[in-house]
Formats: sequence, structure tokens, C-alpha cells
Amino acid sequence: QVQLVESGGGSVQAGGSLRLSCAASGYTYNINCMGWFRQAPGKEREGVATIYTGDGSTTYADSVKGRFTISQENPKNTVYLQLNSLVPEDTAMYYCAARRSRIDCSVRRLDYDYWGQGTQVTVSS
Repeated sequence: QVQLVESGGGSVQAGGSLRLSCAASGYTYNINCMGWFRQAPGKEREGVATIYTGDGSTTYADSVKGRFTISQENPKNTVYLQLNSLVPEDTAMYYCAARRSRIDCSVRRLDYDYWGQGTQVTVSS
């Protein structure tokens, strides 16, 4: 089992920044993909950014490209999401997720094996 704990959410004004953290523990040795996903009220969950832990390659949703950055710190089994130039449309619950399979480690996939509890991001105009 893998446990994921997110932190760093909060409320900011449009144009502001936040940094989300996701600490993984447990049997993390077989985790190949990690990602951040979000779900706004009344909307489906969507992929925001993902990272292949093997080589650090990343993918992003078009709506966040150039504003969000996903990164990893392997010795600490931690993944970060830097959120810059936030807009009200970024308001959502943000979830960290991990997947064992290394096939197609992109934001298009939602079939992750482990999920965190989520951290709320609220952006006011």
C-alpha cells in the first residue's frame, strides 16, 4: 500500500501563487507515475500535471501550461505542484495520485492506484 498526504492548499487572490506538496509513504518502490488532479463542484475530475518518476518527464493540461510546474524530490518521495498566475477557474479540490504502471504517464489517464485526501485551492477575483 501507498499513502499520499497533500498539503499547501489555501485561498489566494487572482494572480497569486501556491505550492502544493504530496508526501508518499509505504511501498513506493513500484510507483512509476505521480500526478495532480483537480475537481471543481459539479465538474468531473481532470488531470492537471503528471510526472514519470523514472526520468522526470512531465505532462500538463492545456489550461495550466506555462503557469503550473510539477516536480519531484525522490529521496523524500515527495511531489510538488507550483501554481502561479492563478485564476478563479483554478478553484477546486486538488488530489495527488500515484500509479504503478508506467504506460502512458499523462494527464489523460485517471486510472491511478492510490489517491490522497485532497487539498482545497480557492482563487478569488
